Amino acid sequence: MIADDELLGMMADLESDRVERKSSLSDRDKIRQAICAFANDLPGHDRPGVVFVGVNDNGSCAHLNISDDLLLTLADMRSDGNILPFPIMTVQKRTLRGGCDVAVIEVQPAHNPPVRYNGRTWIRVGPRRATATAEEERRLSERRRWRDLPYDQQPMPLATIAELDLDLFRRDYLPAAVAPEVIEENNRATNEQLTALRFLTPAGLPNIAALLVFGKNPIRWIPAAYIQFLRLDGAEITDPIRDQKELNGPLPQVLRQLDELLSLNISTASDVQRGSVEIKVPDYPLVALQQLSRNAVLHRSYESTNAPARIYWFTDRVEIYNPGGLYGQVNQQNFGRPGITDYRNPLLAEAMKVLGYVQRFGMGIPLARKQLADNGNPPPEFQFEATGMLATVWRRP
Repeated sequence: MIADDELLGMMADLESDRVERKSSLSDRDKIRQAICAFANDLPGHDRPGVVFVGVNDNGSCAHLNISDDLLLTLADMRSDGNILPFPIMTVQKRTLRGGCDVAVIEVQPAHNPPVRYNGRTWIRVGPRRATATAEEERRLSERRRWRDLPYDQQPMPLATIAELDLDLFRRDYLPAAVAPEVIEENNRATNEQLTALRFLTPAGLPNIAALLVFGKNPIRWIPAAYIQFLRLDGAEITDPIRDQKELNGPLPQVLRQLDELLSLNISTASDVQRGSVEIKVPDYPLVALQQLSRNAVLHRSYESTNAPARIYWFTDRVEIYNPGGLYGQVNQQNFGRPGITDYRNPLLAEAMKVLGYVQRFGMGIPLARKQLADNGNPPPEFQFEATGMLATVWRRP
């Protein structure tokens, strides 16, 4: 945390590559751009940048009401999915210079730049804020601290770019991840685009996330990269098997297959309401099963186990097993609370957001609970282990 004396100096001085001032929340895009730029830290200060909200351009107090709602709005900019990968930042109300209340956003330099806001890499040199040139992005990419990266961003030593479906990357992922005018302006080769989006190391090696998302045969490199589906004709694991499948391949293919499989196995019954109006009601809401299944794909461990994610469909319930225990700041007490989330696989999370399978981070479990309640199903049940988590969804009575 930056001390008051230093904050006062930054507040009174000219705007620089570490300071941005805003009198209000009227232009939230520019606040997000500033957060993105400070996270990229192009000048290499290796010190936090600060966005003051409630301070005029000349450094005087704007006398803005620093409410809890305002602080929550600013804090939500970290994880609402617009700035990727997630910036490391804190938001505080501070009282400076004669009782002036301001909101202070302190942004730490990112460990794995470039950081993007809505597909654009924002940087700051002196008072200038702009989108990065190809050369500036290259400098940011070379600065990454690979040894500190999470497992999904670690390189696969023996793999090459030939293992990746480049058509899938160019057709489905790149246009969703990077603004069209940026793609046209930079005119990069595919390997440079993959590197800029953190799927290749500077030496050209694909990482785990690249093989999961675009790999022609991911399970060749990551044995656990598939979903096991079992439909049983009864309520016990020993009952006869009606259907079984293994879903594998690049992530977009697996998630499309998963959506189709869930839809095919949901049964719909007619419920005749007052006035002889017939309403079709599914035994499980599709969205709830999608959210819990995608949660298992996203949050599972790909490093410490070769077990697949499992979906066992019984006559009275669906069990979804995630071979990865709770991670980071998430515990049994705050699990499923809106906005409480952490990522074992942050680049995979970013990819699922880019591909449209995650709409807002931290909302999957609350959305599943709401869908089940609205459909008349019992609440989902969760069992936690050190190495895995089981979600049980009961059939609608």
